[in-house]
Amino acid sequence: MVNHKNSFLKNYRPSILLISGLLAGGVLGAVLGENARVLQPIGTLFLNLVFVLVVPLVFFSVARSMISMHRSGVIGKMLGTVICVFLLMSLVAGIFSYGFMSLWNPFAGITRYPGEAVQSGGGFSGDLNLGDTLVNAFTVSDFSLLLSREHLLPLFVFAALFGLAVSFLDKNAGAVRTLIEEGETVIMKMMEIIMKLAPIGLGCYFADIVSRLGSQIVGEYMEIFLVVSAACAICYIVFYSLFALYSHIPLGKFWKEMIAPSATAVGTCSSAACMPVTMAAAKNLGVSDTVAEGVIPLGTNLHKDGSIITSVAKVLFTLYFFGMATGDFRMAILVIAIAVFESIVVGAIPVGGMTGEIFICAILGLDPSFAATLLIIGTICDIPATLLNATGNLVAATLVNRLVK
Repeated sequence: MVNHKNSFLKNYRPSILLISGLLAGGVLGAVLGENARVLQPIGTLFLNLVFVLVVPLVFFSVARSMISMHRSGVIGKMLGTVICVFLLMSLVAGIFSYGFMSLWNPFAGITRYPGEAVQSGGGFSGDLNLGDTLVNAFTVSDFSLLLSREHLLPLFVFAALFGLAVSFLDKNAGAVRTLIEEGETVIMKMMEIIMKLAPIGLGCYFADIVSRLGSQIVGEYMEIFLVVSAACAICYIVFYSLFALYSHIPLGKFWKEMIAPSATAVGTCSSAACMPVTMAAAKNLGVSDTVAEGVIPLGTNLHKDGSIITSVAKVLFTLYFFGMATGDFRMAILVIAIAVFESIVVGAIPVGGMTGEIFICAILGLDPSFAATLLIIGTICDIPATLLNATGNLVAATLVNRLVK
């Protein structure tokens, strides 16, 4: 019993410390009022330390992910089917969660930020047509522009192509491959060190936010947590059952094998830690070794249904926060597309360091410091999102196995 308790505390220690820091910051912001703004420089200092690592973190992590995929043989083997299944499940999660949050809308009454956070020349503009928006989102006109955190998606594309080129050259690019692998290790360690300061840095940032907007924003965050948890629960129970039936798996057998991956996900708060258990469960459900050993590791990096639902909440929160929500079809497409891309960005980077939140800010043309506000949503929704992320890969493996037979 003691060992289980110690294991739980160890796995959730970063989240517990971060939530404790946010709660302390919220209390200070409510008690000190405008005087809490003296803490803003500490929060800004922490954010700047994170920001300077975002570009190298994205480059090294994405490039290494592509090299690892090629080395494992996933690229070229049933890749089209796997990508289609990942995309289908991601779109189901995105479309459903957007519709669900339109019905149970915790964002309509959100307190708007009193300052100006939208940058001139930002990524989202009502004057741009769809073609211009896609071109500006995925590409830049000069290499130097890739070195800015405002262009994370073009950097993601460049890094993926770079990693593929290195993997195809094999031994002819051995030194470059080593540089990428060791460079990622160094940058991840730097980010790990900086994120130890997150409870203090984000606590000070949140104290400033509460001093500006009032303590009611805490209640708004709690309602968002309830909405995200409910959406995750419906996806977990209803949609995963439907996918299992399509895969010709009896529901009793399916849910029996779902127990171990689900418990591991909640207990460890890590999709990666669930891989061995998830692979074993997949094989027990009749999934071939080739499919299980190819789909689940790849899905751990690139397929995260829970992250998509959380991302939909983050994007909607942002749009309502800055008065950019229109409620039309174009907004729905924008929210779902950003959520899917953000989940891929987060999945390809083992130590996110607010990269996904900064990505959202970059696409919408916002000051990247707003990423800290979105990180709060990700933190409080971590458990239901991780549950869906981990078990979704088991479901994906059964679907791929059904399709390639």
